[in-house]
Amino acid sequence: MFFDPMYFLYIAPALLLGLWAQMRVKSTFAVAHRMPAPLSGAAAARHILDSAGLRNVEIERVPGQLTDHYDPRHKILRLSQDIYQQRSLAAVGIAAHEAGHALQDAKNYAPLVIRNLAVPVAGFGSNASLILILIGMLFTPLKFLVLVGILLFSCFVLFQVINLPVEFNASSRAKAQLVELGIVSTDQLVYVKKVLDAAAWTYVAGTLQAIMVLLYYIMRLSGSRD
Repeated sequence: MFFDPMYFLYIAPALLLGLWAQMRVKSTFAVAHRMPAPLSGAAAARHILDSAGLRNVEIERVPGQLTDHYDPRHKILRLSQDIYQQRSLAAVGIAAHEAGHALQDAKNYAPLVIRNLAVPVAGFGSNASLILILIGMLFTPLKFLVLVGILLFSCFVLFQVINLPVEFNASSRAKAQLVELGIVSTDQLVYVKKVLDAAAWTYVAGTLQAIMVLLYYIMRLSGSRD
């Protein structure tokens, strides 16, 4: 199926957008990484969390690069080593973004609640859909599995769409907190904003790719019925 030229035509715009977004993340991060900040990423995140009364949220260092994330189940904010220890505008920006997810969690931000509920279904749908679609296309008596696979993949696409406002809102909260708490100045915020905006485009590209793959599956299903 993935040797079909139509498949690559469908996903090409998303792939190009994703490549551009990745290059933009690397370039903006490299610039902001050289700009000093008064606090490390971990200290900035701790300040934001404590100011919001979230002293119960722990901060952990994890291996890898840009592996930063917030775990709502265990109330743990995990930061990669560079982000955890570096005193740079890139580090405080990314750490503040993850702290923004903790603030969302504390406020029961609706899109985050929906996203967290959708994680198991979206993960299963992403992994199982391709297998079901391939089986349905290879074995005519099991063609109904193509529709099942498409429905499952639709759950993954919905998750991606819901995730966009969650990420955008976390960045908005991060930028506001960084300035309000005096961690960065309004002039320094320009560099933080560039890093977070670039990262946001990677989520847009991922969502666009998921949508285009879904449209490709639907096209193949409708074509097989003709």
